Amino acid sequence: MKLPDKTVTDGVIHGRWYEDACAAAFAMELLGERWSLLIVRELMLGPRRFSEMRGELPGLSAKVLTERLVRLENIGVLVRRRLPPPISAQVFELTDWGRELEEVIQALGRWAVRSPLHDATLPMTPTSFLLSLRTMLIADRGDDFEARVLFRTPDNLLFASLAGGELNVAREPHPVPQADLEYTADSVVQFLGVFYGKRSADECGVTVTGDPALAALFADLFSLPPKCPVLPAWAV
Repeated sequence: MKLPDKTVTDGVIHGRWYEDACAAAFAMELLGERWSLLIVRELMLGPRRFSEMRGELPGLSAKVLTERLVRLENIGVLVRRRLPPPISAQVFELTDWGRELEEVIQALGRWAVRSPLHDATLPMTPTSFLLSLRTMLIADRGDDFEARVLFRTPDNLLFASLAGGELNVAREPHPVPQADLEYTADSVVQFLGVFYGKRSADECGVTVTGDPALAALFADLFSLPPKCPVLPAWAV
């Protein structure tokens, strides 16, 4: 059976960039435009309004966000719907196929963080922080560990629940769940030093409420992969 030269889906042509049958090449055609994968990331924990995504990604213009949302909807990664009254706001959420991209984002994150060029001091969105915990959890270490943890900043309340080696996370949980540990800081970036830099909470400007021994055990469940060999000077 002869395969068609092009695969057309809602105006999207496989081969428009690379003329390559490789599925990885097609993935880049679907998601390779700037901001597309970060928009998917911000929707990974549930539906968001247009204004919420703009707020989390301040470098993204309204025009580009609109274009990317239309494209991601056209290719089946997300859908838009209207919340029922009294809210009646339009939100965007991932399809089941779109949510499968969490594994892709995790794999990319584990690979990219090994680069010596990665700058962990840059801003991080609350969603990205929670997804990083799911990505960097050492699963076999957490198999027999249970904990319910809140993370507070002036603008965000985040929640993580670990049981059976699986970490479930939520943004702005309602009602606020009871927690075994609570971490408070001015920004989510400060939490990174505790969980990945293995520095004390005081050093990172983080306040921890709860059993210090439990907090130490919890932080020890997360680890970054080792850095790749140092790049040659000409590559920097």
